[in-house]
Amino acid sequence: MNRLAIITVGKTHSGKTTFAKALEKELINSVVIDQDNHAEFLHTYYQSLLPQQGSNTIKYAITQTIVHHAVHETNCHLILCNSNRNRKDRIRLIDYYQNKGFTCILVNFEIPDHILEERISESRRSTSKLRTASTFDEVLSRQQVETNTGDIIAPSEDEADQLFVIKTPNEVRFVIQKIVGTV
Repeated sequence: MNRLAIITVGKTHSGKTTFAKALEKELINSVVIDQDNHAEFLHTYYQSLLPQQGSNTIKYAITQTIVHHAVHETNCHLILCNSNRNRKDRIRLIDYYQNKGFTCILVNFEIPDHILEERISESRRSTSKLRTASTFDEVLSRQQVETNTGDIIAPSEDEADQLFVIKTPNEVRFVIQKIVGTV
């Protein structure tokens, strides 16, 4: 069986989680791996273990354990629902999955900032999982600066086996159908 690793890329509130959950419902034998869930779990049950500064190594360790189990102990397709905006880290992820025999698909969300700002203003999402910002507005502002200074580079077609770009919410359905059709 050809297993897929679908990796989402995008700013906060761009639709990565909504897309991942919708894809999971249609892509048989798939699982969403979302670091926001791991952060929320840690915040709820192990807040005293969270680092006050620097990398959230415990969250990354949980994610790595879940990924390792999914890769080696299941035959599931993986839907990685994180921002994955750093090119170097994204390439490392893709290399890992390709070396394990996965077909890698990048789904890049290029939703205009004014739509993201509107979504944030209407959002009911908890900010409890945030460590380096107190609001999603701050997260978006930081992401905008990273994009504008060239620190973050959008995915290119040569990075993965397939690349889809979503610029409007209307394109989500089409991309899901294309991915499901590759299996």
